[in-house]
Amino acid sequence: MPEPEPALALDAVTAGYDGGPPVVRDVSLHVREGEVVGLIGPNGSGKTTLVRVASRALPPRQGTVRVRGADPYGLTARQAARVVAVVPQDLVPAFPFLAEEVVLMGRSPYLSPWMGGRAEDWAAARRAMVRTDVADLASRPLDRLSGGERQRVILAQALAQEAPILLLDEPTTHLDLRHIVETLGLVGELARRDGVAVLAVFHDLNLAGAYCDRIYAISAGGVAAEGPPHEVLTPALVRRVFGIDAEVLTNPSTGSPVVVLSPNGTAGPGSGRPSPPGPGAGRWPRPGPGRSPPASRRSARGGS
Repeated sequence: MPEPEPALALDAVTAGYDGGPPVVRDVSLHVREGEVVGLIGPNGSGKTTLVRVASRALPPRQGTVRVRGADPYGLTARQAARVVAVVPQDLVPAFPFLAEEVVLMGRSPYLSPWMGGRAEDWAAARRAMVRTDVADLASRPLDRLSGGERQRVILAQALAQEAPILLLDEPTTHLDLRHIVETLGLVGELARRDGVAVLAVFHDLNLAGAYCDRIYAISAGGVAAEGPPHEVLTPALVRRVFGIDAEVLTNPSTGSPVVVLSPNGTAGPGSGRPSPPGPGAGRWPRPGPGRSPPASRRSARGGS
């Protein structure tokens, strides 16, 4: 039997901003139901642009986008929001909404403009806040929260939306180690248990290797490699895409790749700008049953 159509598919997409040169060119990618797919690549390579195209925020100049078989640009905003939920890199609040009000906004695709939250909407919002560990922040204004707290509130809003496709642009930005593990564990649970299709941008190559089913490496606006983490995260790929020398080991507990930077980090002139190691040195705690982030002396991070 033929494989079912992916939940999210970009086919030969070219996109850019305000009449400028294309940021991404002829990019094709797909995400199936129940799958976590990562986007990695240097700063400016086009990862966020792809998320914007997939989320109906940036129409492609060429190519097509399909969400559950439909063109999102042919849907109303309310219809599209029932299919795709987005967690941006950061959200600067324009008004001092309370955290619980922000999460309840995730239910807006199901409500009329004149309808307040129903009992089931409040229940969905509270469930999402418990799952993201922000229930105790319910009565605090969003602009009074730390960056990490605010990030988890926005994730709760996306969960309350109950969309079958979830787009995450650097979901671990501002999070401490415990909340990184809990957040990515929750994302994996949404995929495995609820069948949500997840596309996420990752800074940290080791987190991408530990939590993703497949990875797309984006370089200079195109796909440099695609496949399971152990096929994509190789010394040659890291050198070619990020311009750094690295050794790639294997986590004996999970089989996921572990990227360890060389002492000087750079791969030499002409091979790209070096990417400095991130702050996540040391051993990562276990994220839950069956998956474990790698232990390494340096955390390999790769641009936004």
